Amino acid sequence: MAMQLSSDLMDGLVLSLLSSEDLYGYALTKQVQERFSVSESTMYPVLRRLKAKGWVTTYDEPFEGRNRRYYRISDDGRAEMTRVQEEWRVFSHNVNDLMMPAEGEKVDGK
Repeated sequence: MAMQLSSDLMDGLVLSLLSSEDLYGYALTKQVQERFSVSESTMYPVLRRLKAKGWVTTYDEPFEGRNRRYYRISDDGRAEMTRVQEEWRVFSHNVNDLMMPAEGEKVDGK
C-alpha cells in the first residue's frame, strides 16, 4: 500500500525543494519521484496552484534552443513552507506516538 500525499504535503514538499534552489518542472518532478510515486501530470497542477497563490514565481531560461520554465519560492511561499513544516512536525509526532510507541509503552501512553 502506498500512502497518499495530501495537497498540503505536496505543496510543502515542493516549497521545501525550492527553498534550496530554483528548479524547472522536470527536475523538480524527478526529485520528488526519487522518494514518492507521483506522476508528472500530478506535479504541474501543484506548480500552477503554488504560482496562483503567489508562493512561487517563474522565469524562463534558454536551454538547447528552447526555454525552460524555472520556479522560485517567494517570501509568502517561505512562510507557507514554515507553516506546513510545523503542522507536519506535530502530525507526524502524533502518528508516531500512536503507531510506534516506545518499547514497553502501551498505545494509550500508560
